[in-house]
Amino acid sequence: QVQLVESGGGLVQPGGSLRLSCTASGSIFRIDTMGWNRQAPGKERELVATITTGGSTYYADSVKDRFTISRDNAKNTVYLQMNSLKPEDTAVYYCYIKEPGRYTYGVQGTQVTVSS
Repeated sequence: QVQLVESGGGLVQPGGSLRLSCTASGSIFRIDTMGWNRQAPGKERELVATITTGGSTYYADSVKDRFTISRDNAKNTVYLQMNSLKPEDTAVYYCYIKEPGRYTYGVQGTQVTVSS
């Protein structure tokens, strides 16, 4: 079984920054893609960013040029650097990993609140 633990969320003013981390542990075979989703109150979960083993990235239009995803393969960790945060970025952020034949999603998530 694989576990994902997210951290780094908090309360920040509009225009501020946060860095999220997510570390995978347990029976990991091989991590291909790592990524972040988020879910705001009353809204569906949405994909925010992904990164492949080779470093190719994807960003939702709403976060392009503000968020940066990165990973440390030796630590099985994915990061999300969030700059120029907006109130609409307020959500619970969950990470996920993709291995051959399966996905694992974070359960706890980390709350990000952008408010003055």
